[in-house]
Amino acid sequence: MKLAIMQPYFLPYIGYFQLIKAVDTFIIYDDVQFIKGGWINRNYLLLNDEKFMFNLILNGASANKLINEISVQPNQNKLLRTIYHSYNKAPHFESVFPIIENILNYEDINLAKFIRNSIIKICKYLKIDTEIIYSSALEKNNELKAQEKIIHICKLLNADTYINAIGGQGLYNKQTFKEFCIDLKFIKSNLTPYTQFKNEFIPWLSILDVMMFNSIDEINKMLDNYELI
Repeated sequence: MKLAIMQPYFLPYIGYFQLIKAVDTFIIYDDVQFIKGGWINRNYLLLNDEKFMFNLILNGASANKLINEISVQPNQNKLLRTIYHSYNKAPHFESVFPIIENILNYEDINLAKFIRNSIIKICKYLKIDTEIIYSSALEKNNELKAQEKIIHICKLLNADTYINAIGGQGLYNKQTFKEFCIDLKFIKSNLTPYTQFKNEFIPWLSILDVMMFNSIDEINKMLDNYELI
């Protein structure tokens, strides 16, 4: 069984969804500390032909709290308006914007649940059927840290392959995983340029941008454009 574990990111770049599609079970790491200035509640979209950082507004965000202890501000209309004005002339706006509207109007304001819902909605649209669960739902040893905890979770779920984002190469050791009969892989996204209005292509924006300019079939080809190393 192939497993991946990541903190919940709101409307992340396509590499996040490549990782989800590459595994059988994807764990949302919701019972770890919130990282201010990270990618949990922000990313980039295209606004007036330029890269623009958007934020999901939070209540009481603090590095002293777990991700699942933080809430989302109920009214995200400003962000919704920004997305509307950014993409209302995009080729797939009519099919994608209602999904984003539904995501931003989700009733449960718990940050982990809010982002999980957004991930599930996008996966459904892209026809990704990976199982998605919370780490907080697992009966695990929370005293363990870093690599030891990841291996522990892999063993709990009988995973024989663990796939991590490429940025984790300095955190995890292939030989250590091998000692526990787990094959450690890192996913490296390959860039697939696409047309964004008439401007020069700006890569690695939110999955939102990818969805606005590409069909589901085109996106799935992009989702498969990666290497495991």
